Amino acid sequence: MPDSFTTHVLSIATGRTETVTDLTGDCEEFLARTAHGRDGLLNVFVPHATAGIAVLETGAGSDDDLLAALRTLLPADDRWRHRHGSPGHGRDHVLPAFVPPHATLPVIGGRLELGTWQSVCLVDTNVDNADRRVRLSFLG
Repeated sequence: MPDSFTTHVLSIATGRTETVTDLTGDCEEFLARTAHGRDGLLNVFVPHATAGIAVLETGAGSDDDLLAALRTLLPADDRWRHRHGSPGHGRDHVLPAFVPPHATLPVIGGRLELGTWQSVCLVDTNVDNADRRVRLSFLG
């Protein structure tokens, strides 16, 4: 019987701009290697204090709308007490309160159970750190 818990770490380069990076294909590839047709849960976790995981539609503007909403809610200006890095970087440390650093998703028959337009995404507003790790863990 395959292991009931398997984990894998992705290395993602997000660049020097605010970004929403679709991880759905990476999640599906991981499950194809590890789930072996079983039901279970996929946990997606980004161990960074300035990034989050979101489930949303991509490619139709929702990813850009999310970044615009975050810029409105968390402006990159000098209001933040956390002041190292580029101007407004303190807001990046508040981001995980709005976009949590994790998501746990159902896996049915070895496949990620998402809605028609849903994607699993890394949300990164930190322009000072372009290298991210994302941990995928399957519990089946």
